Amino acid sequence: MVARQQSCRFTDALQLAVMDQIWAPVPFGRLALPLLIQQLQHRDASCRLRALTSLCDLVHEPEWLYGLVNGGFFKDLHVVLKDEDPSVRAKTCELIHLVTNHSIGRLALLSSSLLPSLSDLLDDPSSSCRRNVHLVLNGLAQLPAGADAFLKLVPKLMLKLREMQQQEEEEEEVLLLSTLTSCSRLDPRPTLVSGGIPLMGQRLSHCSRDVRREAAAVLIALSVPEDGKRQVCEEQLLPVLMDLLQDGDVEVQTNAAGVIMNTVIITTGKRLSLELNAVPILLNLLAEEEEEEQRKRRKALILYCLRALTALAEAPEGRRLLQDQLPLLERRSVDQDQDIRRAAQTAIRVFTWNP
Repeated sequence: MVARQQSCRFTDALQLAVMDQIWAPVPFGRLALPLLIQQLQHRDASCRLRALTSLCDLVHEPEWLYGLVNGGFFKDLHVVLKDEDPSVRAKTCELIHLVTNHSIGRLALLSSSLLPSLSDLLDDPSSSCRRNVHLVLNGLAQLPAGADAFLKLVPKLMLKLREMQQQEEEEEEVLLLSTLTSCSRLDPRPTLVSGGIPLMGQRLSHCSRDVRREAAAVLIALSVPEDGKRQVCEEQLLPVLMDLLQDGDVEVQTNAAGVIMNTVIITTGKRLSLELNAVPILLNLLAEEEEEEQRKRRKALILYCLRALTALAEAPEGRRLLQDQLPLLERRSVDQDQDIRRAAQTAIRVFTWNP
């Protein structure tokens, strides 16, 4: 029994020693944050790392988070973001990510001068550091102000995407594509002029479902302007997109249908889609039986298919093919969902219109 107690005391002491090596001592009161931030300037890398680890632990509590942000925390991070120690850089980016998980942190970062230093770390040798940077940028890009701030970074993001070839960078690639989607929804021109359509087209055949899904999401935004629609046709992406309509993942199918919906608005898109036998493929998606959970997940897919078919009906061949499918469309016109019901009714009016 005595031996067991001694062993337990030794284990506890060892755990405390390890914790002392990981975390910096946190004083009580208002001096806690200033002292921890002051340690970020310490010449010993292990001291800087312990201070960052303590801060990462503390920002989970709202009062510490607000104190950190309101205390001008971002002004003190320029130096540690350029630290020689990769562990310090990675932990700094992790801390920024934790802070920007909250709206007050995102707004503070956007109003700071830290974004250029942060974007420089996209090329950091540390994969952990790069991942945290992508998480921060992706979170900020969800805000219109964040997406607007990143528009000037789009050429750099596109260059980074071209360099991503290794399988182990898949998570970074998915995050980067998601960031580009947010930027392109706000303004697709920077991504278009940076060769976005052919580059996303290459990703449509990627072995990763997540990469395919995010690449198609970028293409939805890029195919809104007429130039984007034309490039989708010129780059011969419609055959690949038709194949993705039969992908095993609903989100991949939905995003592919969204690109097709945008592209068939122009005459070339209509012609190429009809040549690829798009009408039966889209109708098959409408005809699939759905359970309640599937109905919610497939709503956007059904809407995109209905709108694509409506646009295809503007061509004589498409209208001829669709006039025989009124029973299916009539079934969708009484759907439980109001948006689907309205889109189906619009399609029926187009199909049955006579000059």
